Amino acid sequence: MKTACSPAKILTAVTALMVAGSLVGCDAAASALEVLERPPSIAAGASSGAANALVQLESIPVKGRAPKTGYSRDEFGPAWSDTDHNGCDTRNDILARDLTNETFKPGTNGCVVTTGTLADKYTGTTINFVRGQNTSSEVQIDHIVPLSDAWQKGAQQLSADQRKQLANDALNLMAADGPTNSAKGDKDAATWLPPNRAFRCEYVARQTAVKAKYDLWVTQAERDTITGILQCCR
Repeated sequence: MKTACSPAKILTAVTALMVAGSLVGCDAAASALEVLERPPSIAAGASSGAANALVQLESIPVKGRAPKTGYSRDEFGPAWSDTDHNGCDTRNDILARDLTNETFKPGTNGCVVTTGTLADKYTGTTINFVRGQNTSSEVQIDHIVPLSDAWQKGAQQLSADQRKQLANDALNLMAADGPTNSAKGDKDAATWLPPNRAFRCEYVARQTAVKAKYDLWVTQAERDTITGILQCCR
């Protein structure tokens, strides 16, 4: 049974969140009612995830951005390699994971996604994906930690195999609105965040997880931004 918050409790909570938001720069008041209306298990899970990401962030070195010298996409191996050896390339693996109601091209053993519906996390909108020369780009596969950013923050020291794994790691990949992904480019969290504020906690938590997994570092501005967002998530 769903337990509703009393008006008094909601008013008290919103007031507290507004005060907290003014102190730490969070957009707390805007999301206060949404958080209060979530089932306790969901709210607790989000808080736990943010807390774990903050702990993980502490283990990531803080350094300046290295020069982009020597970077090319080829340094991370062939685009969309089949690193998990399931017979499908990575792009189609991620489309199949992130879309719903998907259909597949006949004769591809369920690999090539032809249509589907994306609940886009970057914008909070719904996109109907149709594979085609003029339509495929409407849904792109984003590297949550951009490869250029990774290159400038430690990936130069990784082996070729490690960089290939990073470029095809499902943890670092997500189907996203094409124009929004293009606008993001190779920016880090200090210079770009998803327009959909509800996704920002998960976004920076996943960036933190990827950087920790591949021994990458963050800049001070990046760390400050991620910390501020994760603190608001709690």
